[in-house]
Amino acid sequence: VQLVESGGGLVQAGGSLRLSCVASGSLFGTNFMGWYRQAPGIQRELVASITSGGSITYADSVKGRFTISGDRSKNMVYLQMNSLKPEDTAVYYCNRRVLNWEYWGQGTQVTVSS
Repeated sequence: VQLVESGGGLVQAGGSLRLSCVASGSLFGTNFMGWYRQAPGIQRELVASITSGGSITYADSVKGRFTISGDRSKNMVYLQMNSLKPEDTAVYYCNRRVLNWEYWGQGTQVTVSS
């Protein structure tokens, strides 16, 4: 399984970005798709996730601003990020769990200027 993220970049505070993650390989048994982020010197944290049963969770810090969605037909998962804040600056990673295996993308940088 390979995951490739795109859509990161530099944006001013208050702006929006949409991250995309495309998956390839043997995806049968996918039970979890999520977005994590990691800022320098800070532990990687879960930002948003969606399970195969449709359960969606968000970190408290992004509730009301970020939206996770998926397109099963295209093997895509998205993260719409609105009202971005400088503290959202981080490398964002796509994560997928297939059966008992976990996969990560290479990450995409999001930088929010004040």
